[in-house]
Amino acid sequence: MLRYSIIVCTFNRCKYIYPLLESIAHNEYASDEYEIVFIDNNCTDGTQAEVERFQADHSATPLRYFKEEQQGLSHARNRGMKEANGEYFIFVDDDAILSKQYLQNLDKRLNEDPSTLVFGGKITPRYESGREPEWMNKWAYSWVSALDMGEEKRAFKPNQYPIGANMGFHRSIPEKIGTFNTQLGRCKKNMAGGEEKDFFLRIQQEGIQIQYLPDVQVEHCIPQERTTQDYIKRFALGVGKSERIRTTSIGKASFLKRCFSEMIKWGGTLVLWCYFAIRQQYSKGNALVLFRYHVSKGLFLPS
Repeated sequence: MLRYSIIVCTFNRCKYIYPLLESIAHNEYASDEYEIVFIDNNCTDGTQAEVERFQADHSATPLRYFKEEQQGLSHARNRGMKEANGEYFIFVDDDAILSKQYLQNLDKRLNEDPSTLVFGGKITPRYESGREPEWMNKWAYSWVSALDMGEEKRAFKPNQYPIGANMGFHRSIPEKIGTFNTQLGRCKKNMAGGEEKDFFLRIQQEGIQIQYLPDVQVEHCIPQERTTQDYIKRFALGVGKSERIRTTSIGKASFLKRCFSEMIKWGGTLVLWCYFAIRQQYSKGNALVLFRYHVSKGLFLPS
């Protein structure tokens, strides 16, 4: 059995495909120990041509290409797991860039502690504009899929979990807790999500620890449009709608509990707004309020 299956799912993001695949090929790790499982979720742009260009340039890098006709990220991820031959499944976003030591560092961590079955690594944003948006603060890092929990390995706390741009687990995990919920997750250009949270919460409910591995790193490309107020609104609304679907599917009590926690989050948001207002960093506080308003809108108001 191969050591790793690196699963890449994509929909119409062709400009990022070659740099991502090349960063995998340039890893300092034996190419006969891993594979790339590439899932094309009905792309209509130049994605397939970019994959073929990569295969022509890097014929020694093992890559298998599949078309998944059921639309949606969760469908694509589940197809990737179905096709994967590796002992561990690694998921990276189609616009990520792996560090040169990614697989080498991951292998070292897993060999040091074979009990690690689920993990997430550091994700550093690479802004295409060349600068961080003025509104960015540590409470907003996840909006651009950034994750930095320090330089030491540690377990994720309950209700904390990795981000899909850089996450992985042993192949036995989906056999135990199931696959990604296809009612959740992005589909084409919608901003839904929640499938990762749902998946990792099920893992934690089984008593399985999720480990943060600081030296298993990727950079995540952030286009200019993901730093706008319009993006914050759409992203937050998608979060709220996904939380409504996720919790109501569990039961009324779960939904009510989530509504109560939203009220608590509003309290924290207003405290942070005051903090940033005192520091005259109004854009940071205003972004948090904008985000929370649209999460609440998606959560409380059925579409």
